[in-house]
Amino acid sequence: MRHAIAAMAAQGNNLVVDEVVIGKDKEREYRALLSRFDFRLVGLFAPLAVLEARERERGDREIGLARWQHDRVHRDMTYDLEIDTTATTPLENAQRIRDAFGL
Repeated sequence: MRHAIAAMAAQGNNLVVDEVVIGKDKEREYRALLSRFDFRLVGLFAPLAVLEARERERGDREIGLARWQHDRVHRDMTYDLEIDTTATTPLENAQRIRDAFGL
């Protein structure tokens, strides 16, 4: 997926990618592949109870995935912006990203 994203960016596409990046090696690969672009990594956070409630409400997720990812997904990651999504809407989060990076 990371190489496909780099290929799309190389064709002039502006992209917002929603991916769970687990592991510093995957972060480094993203940063290397996208080093010639204006690449920003945003970490979205919420307490485990909130994530599990969202998981159940969505109905399209394997129950337990949020718990499995919770202690792994942000470990050793370096973000350009961190957002607590506990009490904000997706639109508010998108606006915060837009404003933070002058988009």
